Amino acid sequence: MKNPHILISNDDGIHAPGILALTSVAKEFGQVTVVAPDSPQSAMGHAISIGKTLRVEREELFDGIVGYACSGTPADCVKLATGMIMDEKPDLILSGINHGSNSSVSTIYSGTLSAAREGAIQGFPAIGFSLTKFSHEADLTTAKAVVRHLISQAISQPLGPGQCLNVNIPYLTLDELQGMRITRQAMGQWVEEFDQRVDPFGQPYYWLTGKFQLEDEGQDTDEYALRNGFVSITPMQHDLTDHSKLPIMNQWDLGL
Repeated sequence: MKNPHILISNDDGIHAPGILALTSVAKEFGQVTVVAPDSPQSAMGHAISIGKTLRVEREELFDGIVGYACSGTPADCVKLATGMIMDEKPDLILSGINHGSNSSVSTIYSGTLSAAREGAIQGFPAIGFSLTKFSHEADLTTAKAVVRHLISQAISQPLGPGQCLNVNIPYLTLDELQGMRITRQAMGQWVEEFDQRVDPFGQPYYWLTGKFQLEDEGQDTDEYALRNGFVSITPMQHDLTDHSKLPIMNQWDLGL
């Protein structure tokens, strides 16, 4: 792939350190266009804006890189980029680097992955990158090295149309990193709790809290890789059909 055009988005906002780090690496490989939310849009899932306007502001980011700050969700950003902003279709779509992991069931809620998944739905190869450290002051040295290597792989051995990868990077130094693994999504769930409080007008309101509960002992999962110092690379798809159940369901008596 010669001088690819790379579209970059995220869910932490256009000025988040993660997307600036991702852009600084991606521009080594080709032309980049950045279209990202104008404010944090974490845990938006694949929400899109219907019934309200979308606004875009052109911004100079760094080193002559132009970015577009969008008032919508991560999925909105990719739709607007490919449908209106870009003069040509992207060869590769990148999302991240997210501040915080997006492994296991978190992929369902993730705005980072929704940007990549939207690209895949449109038929473009896409990769979502996440770092297992929520702080915006996190050291991104290892993450940038991983991103650089995987972009190089995705260009030299191109991903297929609509192929989507979910990459999670443990918060370790390069010396501590154990390597990379191709993984599957671990089974797990968020055990949710609600912190109820009362506002100054005497009305109750709630903060959603909780903790992640792993329900998978497999050694081939994203969670296992991350907990043992490996980068996890999980191929993903947007087809939610449970194909394994189709033969059983086809035996049902569906007559009325």
